[in-house]
Amino acid sequence: MKSTLNKTNDVNGTIVIELEKEDYQEKVEKSLNQYRQRANIPGFRQGKVPKGVIRKMYGKAVLVDEINKIVSDELGNFIRENKLKILGEPIADDSEEKQVDLEKDETMSFYFDVALTPEFELTLDKETELTWYNVKLEEDLLDKQMDGYRQNYGTYDSVEEEAKDTDLIKGTLTEMDGAQVKEEAEAIENAILMPSYVKDETTRNSFIGAKVGDSVVLNPMTAYDNNKAEVASLLQTTKETLGDATPDYRFEIKEVTRYKEAEMNQELFDKVLGEGVATSEEEFKEKVAAELTRQFKPSVDHLFIHQAKDLIVEKMKDVTFPDAFLKRWLLETSDERTPEQLEEDYPRILEDLKFHIAKQKIVEENELKVEYQDIEALAAEVAKAQFAQYGMTNLPADVLQNYTKSLLEKEETVQNLVERATEDKVIDWLKANVSVMEKEIYSKEFNELMGEHSHTHHEEVADEAETAEPSEE
Repeated sequence: MKSTLNKTNDVNGTIVIELEKEDYQEKVEKSLNQYRQRANIPGFRQGKVPKGVIRKMYGKAVLVDEINKIVSDELGNFIRENKLKILGEPIADDSEEKQVDLEKDETMSFYFDVALTPEFELTLDKETELTWYNVKLEEDLLDKQMDGYRQNYGTYDSVEEEAKDTDLIKGTLTEMDGAQVKEEAEAIENAILMPSYVKDETTRNSFIGAKVGDSVVLNPMTAYDNNKAEVASLLQTTKETLGDATPDYRFEIKEVTRYKEAEMNQELFDKVLGEGVATSEEEFKEKVAAELTRQFKPSVDHLFIHQAKDLIVEKMKDVTFPDAFLKRWLLETSDERTPEQLEEDYPRILEDLKFHIAKQKIVEENELKVEYQDIEALAAEVAKAQFAQYGMTNLPADVLQNYTKSLLEKEETVQNLVERATEDKVIDWLKANVSVMEKEIYSKEFNELMGEHSHTHHEEVADEAETAEPSEE
């Protein structure tokens, strides 16, 4: 077996794999023997079918299968052993003059067109300028967050005062028969309502100002404007059991509870941040502000790396790429993309591809390595950020650890983490080797900047380049 790379130019070539009979004959015979052992053909005992019969029945299919396996393995080995950086995947040349005759050809030649990653120089030094945004929080944003914590960690406390529209009123409901309690009526204990949710104004006002020990007569259907879901909730039943009308009920008030916001004290600090993390209101605000600012980091990194992308793509504008091959490959690997769509999308796809191989060049030339501890740390950061979106900033260590572990058990997630960790290494390298202009910006302005950036860069096609990335199979 002989394999060679015939270059058409610096970025296009053909890998030729030549097979002699001795390269595949032994494997074909072994496979036919296996068929013979398993064959169940009428007139022959299993395992005793003449080999000539097996060859006649399965010989060609086995030959094709074994040759395909050998050629596929050899193609991958040749690319790896010669450290070829190819774009996309090899495409078999199935033109008529390259066809193989399995019965006549003593030597079989298989041709695979490949696109080669171009060689280029990339200069990134202190003369290169990039902007790094330091996001600051508006004072009102921090105040809203403080109010949010006080609301979220508040409590309902029993009060002896007259009920307000936002109080929770608890009591016992008993069915009425006219002006009297119905005989043998079944009481509904622990009924709960909030006056502000009652639709009927007269009913709502009858609860506002009431106190523990008072009784209010109401008709549930009237009170909730015939909303059966709300009526069923009050009567502790289901919508299906309700008719089109309900009798009146007496609501005997047993308890009035009023929501009280949490105080800005050590108890709140510990609930939000963890025990002892902050010991004063000033320190608490500083810690919360830092946490909120930290949530902007992925967006700050994103904007920084895309500035670098724009700059690098401009530096690579004269680098030659195997455009014809890439377009052919992109069409062959997509059933939905039309030639017209490809022509429209290709400039953006090529930009993404240029930046991808530029990042790979930075990683290789500067020996930027992603270690497993980098992946673990990033997974923990991702887990923490996901919980923080729902205001859960003070998770027990074991909960965070278990969730992080679950992320690392998913192959697709790990691959995404590796890509993010690699990009983090590139960002750190860029910050150390180019001139970084730091700019303070308030969060609202930064969000507007991110929105404009996403629109300008058509980021919905950003993942296209991943399918055409350089590889060493």
